[in-house]
Parts: sequence; C-alpha cells; structure tokens
Amino acid sequence: MFNRSKLYQSILLAMLVPGAAVAEIEYSGYLKNETSVFTRDGQVTGKADSMLDMEGHDKGDLLKFENSVRLFLNGYVGDAITWHADLNVIYDSEGVNDDYKGHRLYTQHDYLRELYFDATVFDWDLRVGKQQVVWGTADGIKLLDIINPTDFRELNQNAMEDSRIPIWMLNAERNIGDNSNIQLIVSQVEENKIPGLNADGDAGHPFLMKGVETISGQVNGFYNIAPALSNVAATFNGAAMGGGFTGGMALPLGLNLFAGLTVDGFAGNFWDASTTPGLLNPTVPTDPAAAPGWLLLNAFTQFGFTGQPGFPPGVSDPNGNFGETNLMPITGLTPLSPTEVTWQPDEATSAFEYMANATFATFNTFTSFTAGGGLTGFESEWVKDYPDDSDVNGGFRFRNSTDGGLNWSVNYFYHYSGNPNIDLSWRDANGDELIVQRAPTLFFDTNGTPGPQQNDTFVPDVATSLTRDEARANWDMGNATTILVHDAAGNYSGALDPSGVLPALADGNPFNDAMAMGTGAPTLRFTEQLHRVNSLGTSFDYALEAGDIPLVLRGEFLYDEGDKQPVIDKFLLSIGDLTNALKMEDADYFKYVLGADITVATNLLISGQFIQFRNLDFIDEPDTCRTQTGVTMDCSRYTADFATMSLSNGLNMGYEDKEFYSIFLSKPFGESQEHRWNNIFIYEEGGGKWNRFDVEYTFTDTLLASVEWNNYWGEENTTFGQFRDSSNFQVGLKWIFE
Repeated sequence: MFNRSKLYQSILLAMLVPGAAVAEIEYSGYLKNETSVFTRDGQVTGKADSMLDMEGHDKGDLLKFENSVRLFLNGYVGDAITWHADLNVIYDSEGVNDDYKGHRLYTQHDYLRELYFDATVFDWDLRVGKQQVVWGTADGIKLLDIINPTDFRELNQNAMEDSRIPIWMLNAERNIGDNSNIQLIVSQVEENKIPGLNADGDAGHPFLMKGVETISGQVNGFYNIAPALSNVAATFNGAAMGGGFTGGMALPLGLNLFAGLTVDGFAGNFWDASTTPGLLNPTVPTDPAAAPGWLLLNAFTQFGFTGQPGFPPGVSDPNGNFGETNLMPITGLTPLSPTEVTWQPDEATSAFEYMANATFATFNTFTSFTAGGGLTGFESEWVKDYPDDSDVNGGFRFRNSTDGGLNWSVNYFYHYSGNPNIDLSWRDANGDELIVQRAPTLFFDTNGTPGPQQNDTFVPDVATSLTRDEARANWDMGNATTILVHDAAGNYSGALDPSGVLPALADGNPFNDAMAMGTGAPTLRFTEQLHRVNSLGTSFDYALEAGDIPLVLRGEFLYDEGDKQPVIDKFLLSIGDLTNALKMEDADYFKYVLGADITVATNLLISGQFIQFRNLDFIDEPDTCRTQTGVTMDCSRYTADFATMSLSNGLNMGYEDKEFYSIFLSKPFGESQEHRWNNIFIYEEGGGKWNRFDVEYTFTDTLLASVEWNNYWGEENTTFGQFRDSSNFQVGLKWIFE
C-alpha cells in the first residue's frame, strides 16, 4: 500500500504559489441536472443480498439524479505563462454508496478536474499539471486513448471527455518542420475505476459486470463465497470429530481421515439417515431410511449444526450460510425439499458443484478452533498493492502529415495497465505467503475387508506434493487429491494437523489417536495490483472524394506486451485449489479499429467501424473428468471473459479474436443548425448490442436541454447484453454562465 497525497500536495502547492501574481481571471461554467430512469423491469447484476433475494427495480424507477456545478477558470502568470482550472461539484442521490454519490478522487466526480500551466520553452510547448491527453479518436471505444484512465461508472454512456480521468503529468510538444510533431509524456500512475472491483462489491450498481461480481459480489463473489464455504467446512469438521460420520464414536482426527471422500462422493450418493449426516454407508435410493447426500449437504450448508442432535434448541449456528452466498443451487430456504435444492456438477452454477472433486480432508485446511473450543472458517482480506510515488508512466508520439493528405502517427507508452489484476494467495497470521500442497491419498485398511472400502481410512500423503498435471493424472486413476497449506517450516494450516495423522495410525485404530492441532485457518488474500505494459501503436487518416461525397478512411492499431488475462482451471477448482484455479496470467494483445467517415445529405455524418481485439496468448485446453459418482464435468483450462464470467454461465470462456461493429450518425438541425442529434450502435461478437440515441436542443445561448436513450439487449452473457435491465432514458438541463 502506498500514499500519493504528499506528492500531489507538493505539485499543487508549487502550481498555486505563482497564482498570487495573477492580475485577471476569466471564468465560465454551467449548472446541470441529469435524471435517468430504468426503461425495463429487472434486477441488475449483483443487486441480490442473498440467493433468495429477487427484489429488483421497476420500469420508471430512478437510475440517476445528478446535479453538478462546473467552473472553468483561466488566467495569466506574467506575460508568458497561462493557466487553466476546471472545478467540479457534483452529487448523485441515486449512487449505490458514498463512492458513487459525491466527491471521489480521480473519478469523474473529482472536485479538481484539471489544473495546468502552459508555457513555451526553447520551442517546446509545455503543459504541466492535471490534464487530459487524447491519442485515440475511435467512436465509442478507447484504443490508442491510453494516457488517461477511465471512470466506467456509466460504462460507455458518458462522453469520453467526462469519463476520462485527468491526471498529473508533464506534456511537451514540438513541431518539426512544416508537417511533423513530436510529443513527450511523463504522467502519474492511476487506474481505471471499475464498479465492484473492491472489497465492498458495490452491490446494486447498474453497471457492475458479471466478471467483477464473480470476484467481489455479495452472493456470487469468491471473496465472500470462500469464507462462507469454509464455515461449512468447520461444520463438517465438528461433525466428524463428534462422531457424525462414525455412528457417534468420537473421532479426534476429524476430516483428516476423509481424503478419499469428495463433495460429489457425499452429495451424489444416498446415505443412512438414522443420524445426520448419517453413517458413511451408502444405501440404495429405494431404502426408506436413505437420504440424498445433496439434501444433507445443503442442510449443513445453510443451517450448520442447527437442529442436529446435541445442538442447543432455538439457537442458529453462526457457521450456517442461510442462503446468503451461492454455495448450493437453492430456490427456497426449506433445505430438505427436493424441489428447491439440486445437484448438477455437470452443469455447475454454485460453489460446491464447481468443487465436486474436493476431498473432505481439504475442508480441514479451511478451519480453525475458536477460543471457546468451537470451529469456524477462514477470513478473506482485500489488499491494494500499488506502485510508489516514484513510479511514473512515460511515452511519446510522432505525428506527420503528407502533402497528399495522409496523416499518420507512431505512439509508444510504457505504463502501468489501467485495469487492475487480482492475485489470490494464502497468508498466515503474520501476512506471509503460504505454500499450497496437492497431496495424494494414502489408503489404510481398517475394517479387514480386502480392497478400499467406504469405512476404510484415507489420509493425505503429506510427504508428496503433486504438480497440476500429476494431480490430474492421479484423478484419472481413481485417486483423490487433498489441498493442504503450510509455511516454509512445514507447519500446516487448519484446525487439525494432517502431518500428525500417519504416525498415529500405526496401531490401525483411528479412534485411539490423539488430536494434533494445526496452526488454524489461513487467510485468503485478494491482492489488487497494477502491472507494467509496453504499448506500441500507430494511426492514420486519409481524406478523399468518393464522387461528390467527402470520405475519410482511418485506422488505429495497438500492440500491448505484458498485459494480463484471467485464466480458469476448472480441474483445480474442482479439487478446491482456489488460489491456483483463478489466476491472472501474462498475455500480449493486438487490437485495431478500421473506420470510414462520410458526409451525405449536406451535413449528415455517417461513421462505420470494424474493431478486433486479438489475444496472442489465448489459452484453450478442453478437458472433462468424472466425479466419484461417475458424473462427467468440465475440467478445462482456458482464458475466461473478464467482463462476463460468472458462476451462472459456467465461468464464461473468452474470445481469442473478439470483434465489434459500430455505426455512428450525427446531424445538426434547426434554423441555424443550433441543435444536434447523434446515434451510435455497437454490435459485439456473441450477440450483445448497445444503442445510444441522444438529442441536444438549444433554447438560448445559455440554456440547453438534452435527452438520451441507452438500450442494451442481446445475449445475456456478453459485455452489452448483460446490462439489459440497466437500459435507461435520461433527460438533462444545462444553464451556462460567464
């Protein structure tokens, strides 16, 4: 974590001190209201407070009620230096939390939008201060426009100059000859503002992407799911120690003896229900004493020990999930109703279904003893690990115009990516990173029957650590893998120490074994980071005549080296290896846009674009594996679609080559052409669509009105289609003063 405030305060002070010599200040500004309402009934991504919360919004409900005052100041310092300031006071009563209602640094709601000085030194035009620099001009999308970060609170709806975040920088330009120009940039590091990419999750934000919700969402986010899942693990560990799996006989080694039983092995079978969860003796479904494992799993998931023998009546177990996070696929809070609980690891939509191959011994790793002797799960934490004040971005642009009308540029920017990446790791109480071990299963015959039997003992082999591929091959041979976590000295996390199991089993009777304490549950850390990227780009535009019609051909091209991509490993997820199943890995991208602009019917501008993002390191390793009960499930490893991956859609795969098509129309109208209407339509590969139609109407020189309709539709698991229920209609009124 770092603090940039001292640097910025010093820069601001240095810039404001000369202001004492300012003789005259020119000012202008405006007051504006923007009010938008939803145009569809529905529920936005991440709105639910629990699995069973179906409350949404109605058509006509307010999406935004934003009032702002903008003040522009201009002045001189001496005869050679000018300065400019852009002040912004803004408040949206419908913002989902304080970060989206009023002032927030380095967003479009920042009080100080711009503050810079202009001067010419040795033929260089210098602009020093907080500002915007625009390199790209594509319609509705940012490609070469990479100098300033973006506030995505309204996705693409806002004008670029509003959503673009001004930052402190040194901007130097110089003309070379008659047709060339060179520009040098040194700027501060600042990230894009993406709703939900924080520990709070921004529940209810109208433009929260499914992919972000999968990280931090209250219901579907692993940041909240993982601790809730570990509480269920604590329930099972307590049940095992108390004899819930052994007919009431105490089992001090708890879940460490169940490295051969997986979540699906339990959920996909029927069990003797004379105790709950019952003896580990599968029965046939026709047995009147049998209970489906998935119902028993859900009972413990939602209610913990509540209602179990020996638990105080009328008390709710704090380890219960109670339908809060998406651990089991439920549609009601009656856990024993088959119509309201399902189990489909082949079509997973819940955490336990995705983790169908995780052993119960893995669950021990996730648990701790409380001070009172009970059991509980681990905690998750969110840490921002950003660059220091001394880290800056830097780049240059060379631009040239030929006598034949061709304008072109070469751009280079060495910078921290504007999109943060999230790294998952296990940490001990001191914050030190722990080691993940994939331990194969050791089998002990404890009932005298030849061959592995249900009541035999299966423990994790603490002496062996498997690679990912070894664990995958091990699974195909019918051997489960347990996830263990330990420090460099070999101290194992969890309520009970798995390394103390093997010697204790020497007498062959696990009921005589002593309990070996573990170091307690680790902490699952989500680290928000920025990474260095080399961006090399070029652009061109060329004007010509197509008969009597003016035509401009243009293009932008960008190669990003060292960027990141989200990689999902469903096999590792299936065995409970959380920190390695969800990774951000290196990837290079090539992106480009080709466009053509024509003007017809006197002044109707028509602009069409083809856009493609190519992932040069795309991962697609299809694979299937069978669960313990013989269900075929997806165990692939692939690049996920960061915008749309969700538990509800199988953690959606991304595109190796993602394409977009757009058309933009703009036309002034009125007696003096003082009004204007615009329409942009973007279609994305996969079927997502967005259309924005807006009109600006000028009543007088100082009073303007606007209307805007943003409509999202198409396939729900696309960037635009997922926001169908966030479609909105907006009206605005602006009064300009000078």
